[in-house]
Amino acid sequence: MGIDTSIIWFTIIVFSTLMYIVMDGFDLGIGILFPFNKDAGERDLMVNTVAPVWDGNETWLVLGGAALYGAFPLAYAVILDALSVPLTLMLIGLIFRGVAFEFRFKATEEHRAFWDKSFIVGSFLATFSQGVALGTFINGFEVTNRAYSGPELLWLTPFSLFCGLGLVVAYALLGSTWLIMKTENELHRKMTAITKPLLLVLLAIIAIVSVWTPLEHADIMHRWFTLPNLFWFLPVPVLVLLASMALLRALKRHAHYSPFLLTLALVFLGFTGLGISVWPNIIPPHITIWMAASPPQSQGFMLVGGLLIIPVILAYTFWSYYVFRGKINPNEHYH
Repeated sequence: MGIDTSIIWFTIIVFSTLMYIVMDGFDLGIGILFPFNKDAGERDLMVNTVAPVWDGNETWLVLGGAALYGAFPLAYAVILDALSVPLTLMLIGLIFRGVAFEFRFKATEEHRAFWDKSFIVGSFLATFSQGVALGTFINGFEVTNRAYSGPELLWLTPFSLFCGLGLVVAYALLGSTWLIMKTENELHRKMTAITKPLLLVLLAIIAIVSVWTPLEHADIMHRWFTLPNLFWFLPVPVLVLLASMALLRALKRHAHYSPFLLTLALVFLGFTGLGISVWPNIIPPHITIWMAASPPQSQGFMLVGGLLIIPVILAYTFWSYYVFRGKINPNEHYH
């Protein structure tokens, strides 16, 4: 039996997407949390927690997009055609956020407020657009003769917009728990206080999406509630509740590291639930990874380069976070 390169590349894309959500999630979450903290010094401190490492976070987004283009060209064509508007808005938000990130450190005091607002708008726009794209992906795509044939405004549905709101809350939770881990004193206390309501809102959103999704999609309901699939899916909501309870206890005792780790667990569980819902389709609801795959020769050729570059990305990512580990020093500048 030969190696199934389609499964390997699907795993690489899933891993890249998860790494992007985790790493750029708390980065974007800091921008989302800016409106809740008006103190200029604490805003600088919030940004300084990610200043040494934020540049490399989008590497995983680029890797996932390039892998999708090379390994599953049909999926790349359909998804980009259907989601051209939200993905373009996402890129505009990421660019705007990145420019504001750099310029706010160099701006004069009278211009600092403008770049702070730009940082907030860019973070909200990029996150909301990603959530809308995710909701549209769950809803599925119409494909005729290997081309997208659905409406131009497929992404503009109540479910997709609600998913956009949900991702904003999820990234805000990642950002607040990251700041709990990286800061001390007053900022640490503020982020601990805001994390509990964020968690409760996120759990409410997860519950609504978990009911809305199977009611909207009969195929997903069948996948969730038939045996043996039910045995694969049942641990996900149970573990979400356990992780949430543990997070609330960690906040109560003013823990520093466990809130962020438990939030990562929630993100992973949500991602796992999505995977169970759509597998093995890469273009929901009916086109599988094998139907959308490029020739095995192309996937094999790409895999040689992928196996060389991915360890390098992992190594420099680990090293950069290791070097700047621990609490941020408010008396030092990291930019």
